[in-house]
Amino acid sequence: MKKPVYFISDTHFGLQSRDQEKKKEDLLVEFLIHTKETASQLYILGDLFDYWFEYRRVIQKGYFRTFTGIYNLTEANIPVKYIIGNHDFMHRDFFENELGVEILPDEYSTEIEGKKFFLAHGDGMVKNDDGYKLLKKILRNKKLQNIYSLIHPDLGIWLASSSSKTSRNYTEQKNYGEIDGLSESALEILEKGFDYVIFGHSHQRQELKHRNGKYINLGTWLDEPCYGKFNGLEFEIINWLGNEQN
Repeated sequence: MKKPVYFISDTHFGLQSRDQEKKKEDLLVEFLIHTKETASQLYILGDLFDYWFEYRRVIQKGYFRTFTGIYNLTEANIPVKYIIGNHDFMHRDFFENELGVEILPDEYSTEIEGKKFFLAHGDGMVKNDDGYKLLKKILRNKKLQNIYSLIHPDLGIWLASSSSKTSRNYTEQKNYGEIDGLSESALEILEKGFDYVIFGHSHQRQELKHRNGKYINLGTWLDEPCYGKFNGLEFEIINWLGNEQN
């Protein structure tokens, strides 16, 4: 394998203060430049933004440098694949048509250098989370999304932002029992013969070996920016402090 594959999740742009967002985007832009120089492809496992609702002719302002960095990757023939997360309320065609990103609506299975990967944001993967599973069906309903898009963008994006905060509070406060629900689901998937299961969503970085496989949760950029790296032989999570500090 000439170059490794990179993975990131849960940057949640739009959540923090202006200064925090500026610093976080600085780090991500440097990471995208680093990716262009060193990686063969990039997977984004959901929630790049704390809320994303895309109108037909309008997208929320800001983060132009992030869009440009992603576009520069695909223009350099470095594939970028984006798995929808629970804060991705609606994607139309901006990422695909303007940035060259492949959008994946749910979990995704693939093979990298002979290893079987199961990739997902992680929302809806917990068995006893029936309330969220119902909410997910509602939020992903195309008819309801089209009706919602009739709301003026200023109001619609504000509502999406408010719903995003509610969803995040629900995730953080939910008691899944003594065993982490995502870990339990991941171990069951590993039993099916996968070598790696990669999630985000919980914001809890984790690495767990099981039989001949491994479950990795990528954590979040809100606390400790990092990325996953698979070099064809092993998977590791690397803290990202910027090109100079890393």
